[in-house]
Amino acid sequence: MKRIIFVIFILLLTVSFTFAAGPKTYQVTGPVLEVTKDTVVVQKGKDKWEIALDASTKVKGELKVGAKVTIEYTMKAVAVEVKEAGKKVEKKKK
Repeated sequence: MKRIIFVIFILLLTVSFTFAAGPKTYQVTGPVLEVTKDTVVVQKGKDKWEIALDASTKVKGELKVGAKVTIEYTMKAVAVEVKEAGKKVEKKKK
């Protein structure tokens, strides 16, 4: 009986950590085109990706133009504007 309770506890603990993990992370890899104190621009194929940097960004190595990097990032909303839905048009019965 104690084993069953222990196994259930471990499963619940694992599930709680999974849901508490936060937003999904993504990554982009390519050469650095531009670096400022707030952003880094990376070339991925024909596209240029501009990624924001802040004080909590961990950088391993020297971040400079020409270096090949892999950047892990999350998508975060800055602002949300909710607009009212349009009036619904009711169908007339014949």
